Amino acid sequence: MIIVLLVGVLTLVMGGCACVVWAELGGPRWARGVAKATLLAGELVRSASRKQRRGLNSGGDDGD
Repeated sequence: MIIVLLVGVLTLVMGGCACVVWAELGGPRWARGVAKATLLAGELVRSASRKQRRGLNSGGDDGD
């Protein structure tokens, strides 16, 4: 079941990336909308990753 979920997520990611490229080349309006949503989702994931890393680094452990 997890394989089906991962394949679905991979398909969505690849489709989003294809829409970003297509929109850059002047694709239809719906492709530009999907591209915008894909780029926004990427920014949200990146932001969440930075916040999580920052939270892990401020744990007060000096590493000694």
